[in-house]
Amino acid sequence: MSLPLTARCAGPLSALLLSACLVAPQAMAQDTAPVAPDTSAPVAAPAAPCGGDFEAWKQGVAAEAKAAGVGQVGLDALEAASIDDKVLARDRAQGVFSQTFIQFSGRMISAYRLKQGKARLEKYADIFARADQQYGVPGPIVTAFWALETDFGAVQGDFHTLNALVTLAHDCRRPQVFRPQLVPLLTLIDRGTVPADVKGAWAGEIGQTQMLPIDYLADGVDGDGDGKVDLRNDVADVIMTTAKKLEMKGWKRDQPWIEEVRVPEVMDWSQTGRTTKLPLSQWYEWGVTRPDGSPLQDNGLKAGIVLPMGYKGPAFLAYDNFDVYLEWNQSFTYALTAAVLASRFAGAPAYDPRSPDPGLNQDQMKQLQTKLEARGYDVGTVDGILGTNTREAVRKEQQRLDLPVDGWPTAELLQKL
Repeated sequence: MSLPLTARCAGPLSALLLSACLVAPQAMAQDTAPVAPDTSAPVAAPAAPCGGDFEAWKQGVAAEAKAAGVGQVGLDALEAASIDDKVLARDRAQGVFSQTFIQFSGRMISAYRLKQGKARLEKYADIFARADQQYGVPGPIVTAFWALETDFGAVQGDFHTLNALVTLAHDCRRPQVFRPQLVPLLTLIDRGTVPADVKGAWAGEIGQTQMLPIDYLADGVDGDGDGKVDLRNDVADVIMTTAKKLEMKGWKRDQPWIEEVRVPEVMDWSQTGRTTKLPLSQWYEWGVTRPDGSPLQDNGLKAGIVLPMGYKGPAFLAYDNFDVYLEWNQSFTYALTAAVLASRFAGAPAYDPRSPDPGLNQDQMKQLQTKLEARGYDVGTVDGILGTNTREAVRKEQQRLDLPVDGWPTAELLQKL
């Protein structure tokens, strides 16, 4: 699923991003990534939403689980669950994901991942073909998430998942995020789908593409017909479930996701951005071409222009399918990296980083946010993270100050403010 990264720290990528992301609004370039699931477990008995005596709180969860049909195996697992202080420490660390897109994608799109991804696309070609036929999601898309989330299952996390989730649900910072995961996890345990001591990321994700329990339970696919859904060990289940999840998030069959382009030196940059989707003929009229300078081929679709590091940096057409990446993980940098990695698996060359203006460091970003707040903008928390609110405020100030409206904050903007 969906959730700063220092190489491959002790835990899968999604949870590492979560440590950065729950400290700010949604994310763009130096950003964060929320994980709140969009459904909730059934509630059958009043239970304190968070805090208070832990054992009494667990009794409330047990009543809820019983009413949802969880049997003794699951209830015994809950009874044995305990607070994990390491999870609280990780949650409160609030590490900041401050790498630029070029830095992050450069580290994550490694020669190792490209080689291993290509090998898996060949080895499991028949399963990828079934997933594509059934859900309309090509193999390179699934493979990119598989690579980034856990290095193809090699790094799935070593936190006791039930302990992690009871810890985070009992804690009063975001019980609404984690409480809905408890009954689904207890159901999975009760059915024997996962063991009571199943391990995963510190924020509760399980398996090779890091599914939250609520998604595992509702949407897991038995990809090889063995009667089980094993997202930790069974490659067929992993591929088919991941493809299904992407289809459910809105993936459009036989349509592109991103395409690298070359932008002109001068353009109405206020028209750029993921949500301003225009026909390719319009972009070409304004001077946007393929990377080699040849004309864009009108495919009948609309796309926006995304400039992760401003108008002097790399540029991509973002089609409707790119929005699905942001449904998976709202960190723009992660989403674009995953999309670029998928394009590499599909045969595209490495993108041209060009020569973007240097961005702001974290202290400068805090100064910028403080100045924007003083001008009446809602930037969320002054945390030095370039999230959606900050980026939108930057665009408005760039327009006011007659600067290129590309959403990329620079020292020049900070000085003019």
